[in-house]
Amino acid sequence: MSCLETIQAYGLRSIGIGERLLPRSDFTLCDQFTLIGSGMIWNIYFGALALFIGFFMATGLALAKFSSNIWLRKPAEWFIFILRGSPLFIQFFLAYETFVLLPKVGVDINLGFAEITAETRWLTKAWLGALIVLFLNTAAYSGEIFYGALRSIPKGDVEAADAYGLTGWTRFKRIIWPTMLRLAWPAYTNEAIFLFHATTLVFFSGFPAWQQRGDALYYANYFADKTFNPFVPYPILAGYFILLTLSVITVFGLINRKLNRHLPQEQRRKMRIRPQFMR
Repeated sequence: MSCLETIQAYGLRSIGIGERLLPRSDFTLCDQFTLIGSGMIWNIYFGALALFIGFFMATGLALAKFSSNIWLRKPAEWFIFILRGSPLFIQFFLAYETFVLLPKVGVDINLGFAEITAETRWLTKAWLGALIVLFLNTAAYSGEIFYGALRSIPKGDVEAADAYGLTGWTRFKRIIWPTMLRLAWPAYTNEAIFLFHATTLVFFSGFPAWQQRGDALYYANYFADKTFNPFVPYPILAGYFILLTLSVITVFGLINRKLNRHLPQEQRRKMRIRPQFMR
């Protein structure tokens, strides 16, 4: 099988398109590059969706923690504290066990006049259960970043908004929210990079791959087990994540430039690559 035929057969295998059976022997570099690259689709899926949903939840958490209302502030503080204070790996296992403990045939909801049965087994699948854990985790970390940015907003900006008669939602949309994002964006970029790297933990969690259509680490581990040589598939996997990281930095750098476009050149916050080896 030529490399082009391999790409056609296995390029989209991780999402169920192409050959169903994995190659068993005579593995080529093209096989490994193609299948590991195919698995990256799932890592991008986990990271992109968790980042998108978590962004809005993080904004709400930051505002709640910044609020003077104790009924909003305390739940946000405890949510952020618990999710940031416990390892992500443990959160995966706790979430999986929680979903498993739910009735496997569904949850009965008695409305008095009718009974509805809702399936819950799909929560134990990686495509949804792991995604829930990832977006809750990143929402907690991002919420703390945004909260710090809210506290760092120059007092003069808020006073100027008041002087112009901007209040409520208008002041938040035009002054507070853009300033918060501008101040938080470099740190938030690091969180986005870490989140994409953290998607590899899905392979080690209790959440199973769907019909042997796993993420990039699933295929890298498959080749390492079959060839007894981890020094080919794992560097390939690392290379893909380096490319993904550079893509995230590029996209977030463009957004950062747009957020700071109104400032003089010497006052613009520049992006710096600061890899987080530990949280």
